[in-house]
Amino acid sequence: MNADTVRQGASVRIKLPPLLYVVLLAAALTVQFWVLPWDMPASGAITVSGAILTVAGLALSLSAAATVLRHRTTLAPHHPVARLVTTGPFRISRNPMYTGLTIAYLGVALWIGTWWPIVLAPVAVLAMLRGVILPEEAYLAERFGDEYARYRRAVRRWL
Repeated sequence: MNADTVRQGASVRIKLPPLLYVVLLAAALTVQFWVLPWDMPASGAITVSGAILTVAGLALSLSAAATVLRHRTTLAPHHPVARLVTTGPFRISRNPMYTGLTIAYLGVALWIGTWWPIVLAPVAVLAMLRGVILPEEAYLAERFGDEYARYRRAVRRWL
């Protein structure tokens, strides 16, 4: 990575990470409702758990986004960041927005009661890791050096 990359932002392959989850969820629901239904056992506890996970995941993501904006830096992973954010939900996860999206995605699967999104969940996690998180980590290491190295040692990637 060079000075131009530091000024330009991370070299991510997925420019809008939330869209990945939307596309995979749409694919899973298309299979569920129009191709091959694969229902979970009917259970009020599963439905309620799914709703709770969906809301909790979205709350984590939105809280992290608000924290980033309060620090006057960017939400777009391919844009240069002004500062390293380590407060709020970033104290418990280096990627609280992506962690929250993953939790919400899994919550929707439970809420709706279908296995298909769960089957596709590893695709989402692997795509986020390789297409967004690893390039972001390389960018932040270059951009913030020792400060990011200390943060990385202190806080887990997901939870």
